Amino acid sequence: MPSFTRRSVLALAAAAGLGLAGCAASPTGTPPAAPASTGSAAATASGGMLSIGIAQIVDHPSLNDLRDGFKEGMAAEGFEEGVDVTYEDRNAAGDQATLTSIASSFADKDLVVAIATPTAQAMVQALPDTPIFFAGVTDPEGAQLVASLEEPGGNVTGTSDFPPVAEQLKLITEVVPEAKTIGLLYSSAETNSHIHADMVKAAAPALGLEVREATVSNSSEVAQAAESLSDVDAFFVGTDNTIVSAIESVVQVAEAAKIPLVLSDPDSVVRGALAAYAVDYRAQGVQTGTMAATMLKAGGSPADVPVERAKDLELSINLGAAERMGVTLPEALVARADHTME
Repeated sequence: MPSFTRRSVLALAAAAGLGLAGCAASPTGTPPAAPASTGSAAATASGGMLSIGIAQIVDHPSLNDLRDGFKEGMAAEGFEEGVDVTYEDRNAAGDQATLTSIASSFADKDLVVAIATPTAQAMVQALPDTPIFFAGVTDPEGAQLVASLEEPGGNVTGTSDFPPVAEQLKLITEVVPEAKTIGLLYSSAETNSHIHADMVKAAAPALGLEVREATVSNSSEVAQAAESLSDVDAFFVGTDNTIVSAIESVVQVAEAAKIPLVLSDPDSVVRGALAAYAVDYRAQGVQTGTMAATMLKAGGSPADVPVERAKDLELSINLGAAERMGVTLPEALVARADHTME
């Protein structure tokens, strides 16, 4: 679709009764206010719909939930797709060069949504003047996306899926009470993965767990990395896009070696992992969409919108995977699961 000017965004906001001003102002000043009107048809006639670009590093159910949840959150606040806003969804298929190209193509968007840490870093680097909301970012400060969670500064804010590491490791001890070693798999290329891995290594000794690790640079190395850790008592995978994109490779090793696989991604439980204690990514997407809609209505700037952490956590258990990995789960653990499947 054709791009819309900042003036057209203001016209839409006025037509919809949203009062958008500061967010859409140009560097040289605020454009004149649009004439008052009502209804979506009037908004379109005044200058068109908001144009929002949504980028993600790979195609994966949890990341897709963030994307779809964002649209749901926006719609709940009055931004109807195809009426008040249009979305361009782009997926880099795990390729950094493609991600950079996507970022450049979003230069004329009114707002950009960046899903997961590598995506957010690429968007922030390429789009210094475009409002950006991220989702699924483990540590926004550590990834150098924001100055602080309370006062992001710049042109970016969003929601963090900061992991409940202590609870995740405790889950391992409930699944395998005799566990002494855990095999930690993560990507050497993802900032979020290093952050989560460091947190795991810091928290593990308090639970009597020794961490052994294997890193990968791309998804084709995942199976070999898992096999290199086939003598551990349990596998753990954190918020890692590369490993999760090839989680079936880890599941295959886990089943063959009878090693329980616990992780931070609930959708990987559907794909054969044993259990996850993690963020509800659909709910986090809605949370992010609500934040963006609220800012647009208020005429604010991402710089003034504090980063929020995901509010909803879920325990998911695959009972069939437990059997295939040679584990008998405590009844109390199964009873408190939010989701169970065979």
